[in-house]
Amino acid sequence: METKAPRQAPFELRLSDGGTIRGEVRFVPSGGRKPVVLIAHGFKGFKDWGFLPYAAERIAEAGFYAVTFNFSRNGVSGGEEFDELNKFALNTYSREQSDLERIVAALVGRELPHPEQADAKRIGICGHSRGGGNAIIFASEHPIVRAAVTWNGIARANLFDAEFEAAARRDGQAFVPNARTGQQMPIGKGFFEDLDRNADRFDIPARLASLRAPVLLIQGDADSSRLIEGFGRLKEAAPQQPSLLLEGASHTFGASHPFAGATPELDAALEATVGFLREKM
Repeated sequence: METKAPRQAPFELRLSDGGTIRGEVRFVPSGGRKPVVLIAHGFKGFKDWGFLPYAAERIAEAGFYAVTFNFSRNGVSGGEEFDELNKFALNTYSREQSDLERIVAALVGRELPHPEQADAKRIGICGHSRGGGNAIIFASEHPIVRAAVTWNGIARANLFDAEFEAAARRDGQAFVPNARTGQQMPIGKGFFEDLDRNADRFDIPARLASLRAPVLLIQGDADSSRLIEGFGRLKEAAPQQPSLLLEGASHTFGASHPFAGATPELDAALEATVGFLREKM
């Protein structure tokens, strides 16, 4: 039987602090409510980056209500360009966690498109890279989350070295290059002050260890040494949680932006993701 193409519908959530969360939901129309899967992008990412729309399509085709979105301070106003670097400079983990809370509140409050298709009592979350760290933190604080999946997720919230951090604290902000666009992207000192205030909250291995909900850790063995080492720390923190090390898989599972098509590594990661979510949700 031929699989129906998922329907896609956009949404915007205005925040009281002036930010906006823009996203889409994808689902295959049917009479029944579907488990919800939130898909969190990573650092220097956005909802339409690379393989994320493809992943959402695959997850929706598998019978879920898939939600992709831009964090409100990710620096992208609506398309695929970083045109709000002033907002990017203000981003913190606390803001991203608040964004996730707002999305779940909108889901429960039937504010997202086609609420009749979504089962707000069955929520899962997937995250790529820094989004994986956010997924673990969010699931640890919200029992409504039934399952989580990390795709090459981080184990350490602070992504920067000591020299970069010192410059940001001293000068108010420091800049990290975007290899794709050539832009110098600002990181404000508030990012590090947020980590100072929330050291225990954003201790990702500890958050994972405390989780009762099931988490699948997926890691490519051709990723950076930092993330592969972090994968080991996560496994050590929660040996009861399932994990998958994908041979030959890079940080983006071999996919690129603009998206040029799926790879065997990406499809393997998504097949494992869908199977896990079906079993646990």
